Amino acid sequence: MAGPTHHALARPEFDKGPKILIVVAPYYKDIADNLVAGAMAEIEAVGGSYEVVEMPGALELPSAIGIAARMGEYDGFVALGCVIRGETTHYDTVCNDSSRGLTLLGLQGLCIGNGILTVENYDQAAVRADPQGQNKGGGAAAAALHLVALSRKLGRKDKGLGFTADRLGEG
Repeated sequence: MAGPTHHALARPEFDKGPKILIVVAPYYKDIADNLVAGAMAEIEAVGGSYEVVEMPGALELPSAIGIAARMGEYDGFVALGCVIRGETTHYDTVCNDSSRGLTLLGLQGLCIGNGILTVENYDQAAVRADPQGQNKGGGAAAAALHLVALSRKLGRKDKGLGFTADRLGEG
């Protein structure tokens, strides 16, 4: 009996390639390098550009993305890293809090692909990070790109943010 099949959406198309910030925690450097390679290839495939910044660990990724969203000019973000279960509950804290932080930023409207691997051992991480294998870095970039495409599709140039004089009855 065959195993389950997975469906991947077609790559989104852009009139103007998006600018993506890849934020990576390179604690397991070879795993991180593979995740970044997969993300870069996916962004390049849609004509996008990217910058890569490194953070000390997965817990810093949401903060770095929040800072970059406030201070930078990015259409989307890709969070990459790897957390391998150890002997303490630190694994649970790092997995849960980094994911929660990224989710909260996403609910605020940021276009984020979460590529933080949460695995039991190094071998699982290597398989998931391999750009020729499961390519979870490319998958995280694809998620961010789909969110960017959705935000561009739904965005209205006349909508704006905040209050303007005419909305207050002054215009």
